[in-house]
Amino acid sequence: MTGFVQDIEGLAVRNEEFRRVLYTARHCQLVLMALKPSEEIGEEVHTLDQFFRVEEGAGEAVLDGVRTPIAAGFAVVVPAGATHNIINTGERPLKLYTLYAPPNHRDGVVHHTRAEAEADTEQFDGHTTE
Repeated sequence: MTGFVQDIEGLAVRNEEFRRVLYTARHCQLVLMALKPSEEIGEEVHTLDQFFRVEEGAGEAVLDGVRTPIAAGFAVVVPAGATHNIINTGERPLKLYTLYAPPNHRDGVVHHTRAEAEADTEQFDGHTTE
């Protein structure tokens, strides 16, 4: 198959991994994320653009110090260079997906926990899904 055509909401809601790279194209990458209650992505800054879509749960998006409550149905666009974080402020997992443009992670990488993700020095190596 060329490209990615699947039920992204269903995949995001069923995902239990902190990070799971689903598909990597030359110019963007689709990644599932699940944050446990009180867990966060961690403050970061990228030289790329990033999009988040929340499918389940409640949290907070922090962009350059501005905190905004988010919940299912919310989208967050983070322009390159913005300091950002996504925090689960709810009682259940925060399920979301993100698009990096261009790709940021190695294709197919799975990090079961945030600690595992932070310990891994992986980054996009130029290899795409197809």
